[in-house]
Amino acid sequence: MAKMIFVSLPVADLRASIAFYEALGFRQNPKFSDDASACMVWSDAIHAMLLTHDKWRTFTERPLPAPGTAGVMLSLSLESREAVDAMNLAATGNGGKADVNPVQDLGFMYARDLADPDDHLWGAFWMDPEAAGASEPKG
Repeated sequence: MAKMIFVSLPVADLRASIAFYEALGFRQNPKFSDDASACMVWSDAIHAMLLTHDKWRTFTERPLPAPGTAGVMLSLSLESREAVDAMNLAATGNGGKADVNPVQDLGFMYARDLADPDDHLWGAFWMDPEAAGASEPKG
């Protein structure tokens, strides 16, 4: 079996969160979704599991993260600078927030960070593969 990652995220409004993630380009896998959770697929290897607060509590007794706090930021590579901009535009048009951190434009890399409706942080970035490879340390 190929290695995969399933990122579990507590959400206050499952339907709104599904719509948000679909607007960013995720697709829902109904096989792993129900009335308390939704499996949102980014790629064959990357999945976000959206869990209602009640469902989240079946996974852990730890408290829900406080709104506006960040314990982790997940980053997604995109095919172009325009795709990064489009993802941020989709975030603002679907209940999220764009540019929650300053935009980074390093020439060979372009990044904009966004938050979903529950303040989970995502970084959208494009990196020029040739320029990035040239900047790798030798040895």
